[in-house]
Amino acid sequence: MSAEIITIVLSAVGLLLTLGGTMVAGFGWCIRRTDRLEERLGARIDGLDDKLSARIDGLDDKLSARIDGLDDKLSARIDGVEDNLGARIDGVRSDLAEVERSLGARIDGVAADTTELKIAMARIEGPQRHLIVAAR
Repeated sequence: MSAEIITIVLSAVGLLLTLGGTMVAGFGWCIRRTDRLEERLGARIDGLDDKLSARIDGLDDKLSARIDGLDDKLSARIDGVEDNLGARIDGVRSDLAEVERSLGARIDGVAADTTELKIAMARIEGPQRHLIVAAR
């Protein structure tokens, strides 16, 4: 081989090594930059996650307190209405029992009067008349 061919081959190998090294260095720089960006975004996301978690926990506590207060208030109100309606229903039941007794007494009186009226009507009408049948 001649010196020119060896020089060309060595130059080509040097050029390939230079380009390969440059590509590896560029790729390493891209990876480092991506890693730094990922770390920064991760830190921002973690901060935002902590901030939102605290805010959501605060809202959860507030809403739980409001719901518990409303539940207690409504329970007391429902108990009051239940007691009031229970008293009114008991009053209606006692009035109904009194009306039932009164109507029972009146119906018994009407039944007795009807029986007496039947007896009186039978006395007024007298015994039933019999048909006179010709004797044979």
